[in-house]
Amino acid sequence: MYIEIYSLGGGRSHEPGGTGPPSLAVLRDRPVWAAAGRRQSGGEAETDRDMKKHFRVCRFIMETGVKLGMRSVPVATACVLYHRFFQRARLQVYEPYLVAMSCVYLAGKVEEQHTRTRDIINVSHRYFNSGSVTLECDKEFWDLRDSVVQCELLILRQLNFHVSFEHPHKYLLHYLMSVKSLVNRHAWSRTPVAETSWALLRDCYHGAMCIRHTPQHIAIATLHLALDSYGVELPVGEREWWQVLCVDVTKADIDAVISDLLQLYDMEAKCI
Repeated sequence: MYIEIYSLGGGRSHEPGGTGPPSLAVLRDRPVWAAAGRRQSGGEAETDRDMKKHFRVCRFIMETGVKLGMRSVPVATACVLYHRFFQRARLQVYEPYLVAMSCVYLAGKVEEQHTRTRDIINVSHRYFNSGSVTLECDKEFWDLRDSVVQCELLILRQLNFHVSFEHPHKYLLHYLMSVKSLVNRHAWSRTPVAETSWALLRDCYHGAMCIRHTPQHIAIATLHLALDSYGVELPVGEREWWQVLCVDVTKADIDAVISDLLQLYDMEAKCI
């Protein structure tokens, strides 16, 4: 099997109709605590429009994390916090970009890479208003800062303070080292399997698939897709290589992760 591999998050996509993301003034004025106790009903399916919105907001989280110099795991934690929050809350009730800013702030604390609220606000301001100057520490700034902090408390309450997550990163690193030892070193150096695997893993956080599948299965699936994409073959034994590395994973599990990931790539095309 061969498919073209590319990474999500190239350029910033605007909302349909050219309105773009909301301004920081809109985020500041949105009543964060409104209907804090309301939850999405279990049978309510996520609409296509909501999926596109979450996709764009997660792209915002990743771009913001990069500009803030955050490591990959804190950025992943911010995305998981965002998806977990909107598992329990309605998108129509809360401003998603404000929730995203608070998730970035909270993720920095959880992963011990603390980021100042001032830096998050200024980077977000430049994201929404390209070419603008840094915000002054006036009433508008302090109101927005208070909104970010209040929203952080709301996220903690909605998630019952369960904000520490296991990510696929450590598993993928282990799997890559194991697979590398089985492949001819010249073939390995000619194909960017490792780089592609990490890119695919990062892309998984654009959607809720990062919380639907176990970390081990995501790591195996991204490596499996990267190997297949470049036609890298591993030695054949009594069991498949992925069964050796992860005993509880099945081919159906791998296919499910890959299917969700390919749907995210289709979603990116719709968001452009």
